[in-house]
Amino acid sequence: MTSKQTSSTDGTRPDGTPRPARLTAAAAVTGAQGAVLAALGGYQLVMTLVGTPDSLRQALTGALTLLLLAALPLAAARGLWLLRRWSRGPAMITQLMAVPVAWTLIGSGGALVAAGIALAVSAAAVLVLVVNPGVTEALGTGPRE
Repeated sequence: MTSKQTSSTDGTRPDGTPRPARLTAAAAVTGAQGAVLAALGGYQLVMTLVGTPDSLRQALTGALTLLLLAALPLAAARGLWLLRRWSRGPAMITQLMAVPVAWTLIGSGGALVAAGIALAVSAAAVLVLVVNPGVTEALGTGPRE
């Protein structure tokens, strides 16, 4: 099957039924995670360019890394939104990568604990959503008969 056969841009399946709410939620949370990474990378890039970092190379590398890391969840979110079969894998990988980051943030203390908890909850939510039978069926990744 081609992607044109399995999805459409308006979020309906080929049979005309709407995108499952769980899939919409997974796409929204994954997109929000990507947007936060992109915002942090953009902020760090701006602060590097207008400020006086101790190491210009290290600051630029950090900013560009965040911006590149934002690409995976943003692409996955778009794919989920458009009912693309390939998007489930990148969405799951993104969430699995977020778990150790959340753990580190929680262990850091202070205001980072809240960020770590938010990241852990959002990662767990997306993982639960993308393995839901309705979502896997909508994406065409469910068991075949």
